[in-house]
Formats: sequence, structure tokens, C-alpha cells
Amino acid sequence: MLLKVILLATLTAAVAQGTPLLITALGEIMSQRAGVLNLGLEGIMLFGASSAFITLVLTNSLLLAVIGGTVCGALLALIHAFLSITCRVHQVICGLALNIFAGGFSAYIGKDYVGIAAPKVLSTFRIPLLADIPYVGSIFFDQNLLVYLSYILVILVSFLMFHTQAGLKM
Repeated sequence: MLLKVILLATLTAAVAQGTPLLITALGEIMSQRAGVLNLGLEGIMLFGASSAFITLVLTNSLLLAVIGGTVCGALLALIHAFLSITCRVHQVICGLALNIFAGGFSAYIGKDYVGIAAPKVLSTFRIPLLADIPYVGSIFFDQNLLVYLSYILVILVSFLMFHTQAGLKM
């Protein structure tokens, strides 16, 4: 019984903690299909996470934190796109340089926030019928809003990639 509870809690946490990786992977899948190799994804995620945390501490708003992290990550991705597509910098070198830059810059801007606990966290909510499915229900359907958003994004990206003219041209 205890093993079942531990396993269930571990798998539930794995789904929640893997959500940023899933969202990043969806973006990279689209980039790869368009012919762009982005090795700077770790740096983009680190910079977005640092920016989101700093925004959360300063504003105490989860919505602004998610928006702030998304915008900062998108700005770094825009820099990568400009350098690798417009300026024709080698994509591998550009991505690795972006990783190094983002790691150093995130450490620099985040040094005053080390050791501070998050003032708020995303709350989970249970989808009634789906969460009652034995074993997998509570793992996948007792999560926070970003996890549910990632489920929708998987469907939208796969539809876009395989059922639209723009996706097929990619």
C-alpha cells in the first residue's frame, strides 16, 4: 500500500515537472521541421524560469510570472532566430553561445533571489470524471493549469504539423 502511494506521488510529480520539457520539445519539433537547429533550449528555459521567478517575487502574481517567463524566453529565441536565420550564424555555435550567455546572465540577475521561497505556487485542480480512472486518472488529471495546457498544445501542434498546409510545408 505504501509503495503504491509513493509510486503514485512520484508519477504525478513527474508529469508536473516534465511539463516545461514537453512544451520546449513541442517548440523544438516545430523548429526542426522548419530546418532550424536550436541547441540553446536549455539556456532559454533557464532564462525564462529565472525571469518568471523574479517576476513572481516582485509582483506576487502567478499570471504575470508565467507571462514574464514566456516573454523572456521568447526574446532569447528571437535572438537565436535573428542570428541563425537573418545573420546566417552557424546554428550550432549560436545555440551553444546562447546557452552560455543565458546561464551566466540568469545567475547574475538571480543572485539576489537565491534562497527566497516562492510566494505562490500553481494550485492543482481535479477533473472530476477523468481523475477517477484507476491508477492513471490521478496521475494525469489532478494537475495544475499548465499541465492541462500542455495536453492541449500536444493536440494543437500535431494537428498543425500533419493536417494544415503550413504544417505540411514546414
